[in-house]
Amino acid sequence: MVQEPNGPVVSGSGDYVTINIGPSHPAMHGTLRVIAQTDGETVIKADPEIGYLHRGVEKLGENLTYHQFIPITDRLNYCSAIANNVSYERAVEKLMGIEIPVKAQLVRVIMMELARIADHQVCVGILGVDLGAFTPFFYQIIQREEIYEVFEWYNGARLTNTFGRIGGLDADLPEKFAEKWPGLKDGIRKANDETDKLLTHNRIWMDRTIGVNPFSPEDALSWGFTGPCLRACGVKRDMRKNEPYYLYDQFDFDVPTGKNGDVFDRYMVRLKEMEESIKIIDQAYRMYLEMPEDAPLKAKVPKIIKPPAGEVYSAIESPNGELGFFIKSDGSDKPYRIKIRPPCYMIYQAFPEMVEGEMIADLIACLSSLNIIAGELDR
Repeated sequence: MVQEPNGPVVSGSGDYVTINIGPSHPAMHGTLRVIAQTDGETVIKADPEIGYLHRGVEKLGENLTYHQFIPITDRLNYCSAIANNVSYERAVEKLMGIEIPVKAQLVRVIMMELARIADHQVCVGILGVDLGAFTPFFYQIIQREEIYEVFEWYNGARLTNTFGRIGGLDADLPEKFAEKWPGLKDGIRKANDETDKLLTHNRIWMDRTIGVNPFSPEDALSWGFTGPCLRACGVKRDMRKNEPYYLYDQFDFDVPTGKNGDVFDRYMVRLKEMEESIKIIDQAYRMYLEMPEDAPLKAKVPKIIKPPAGEVYSAIESPNGELGFFIKSDGSDKPYRIKIRPPCYMIYQAFPEMVEGEMIADLIACLSSLNIIAGELDR
């Protein structure tokens, strides 16, 4: 019988060893900590400790004007900041009853899907690194930097973009996008093809991922899973299809799913989703080119945003799943209350159940495949 740090006494047959994993462990990305009770190499219990990146984001939102809060949303899932920006802006627009112009919707779709690809590239690349396969990381990250070049053309920022404004956009697509996109999508496809060749049918990779940390559809839904982690369990739910917004119901794309909800399926779903995002961008860009050059990019909104008193919840299909914002307004220029529904928070709740009875090495594989981003987890 041993006493774990800041926790209950754990008993069992024989002595368990308490292992502290993180936050300085490389696989924990400097922001996560797991206190694991182990019997040899087997995890008996895992106790995640969060909050190392808590910055009081929601409270900050209550002390900033509606426009001033946009840059703060960058710091949620910083691997795909644009999705955070758009989700928040869409919530405020819904609160105010604003419908943004079609051209602005198309540009938002293009930039969000680029951000989705970049996010998946990070997840797939880091999953490889955490399991000892370093080469695919380079293929993916090189292409991510190419995507960031487009973001930099747009407003000078690569990682935290502060994209868009309430009511639409402050700028059109960069003129150089037309020249950049054909080569960029070919590069993304080539990187994914090389990753697929190196990993998917690699015997070591298969042993480390297939059947590791499987999760049933029923358990995934019970825990509140959304996004790739839910689809990996075989549940074909995607808000872009099930609750479409921004013309997504006019785009032809598939929703990849897995069967076992294991590490391998989470990897494959993200790899396939990148191709679907390319298809969406192609269609959105063709529609964009058919728009008049002088088509508006922003709805008519007052310079000082003061939504009517009331409350609203609005969500989008972010790269990690359902990212929602609840906003309550008292009629002033600052939100009375902001509450964020980050997909990582719901997914990470199930982590102890997923790794119980697994090997320590599989704990690392599980965490990496869930793509837990501490910025949105801790807020």
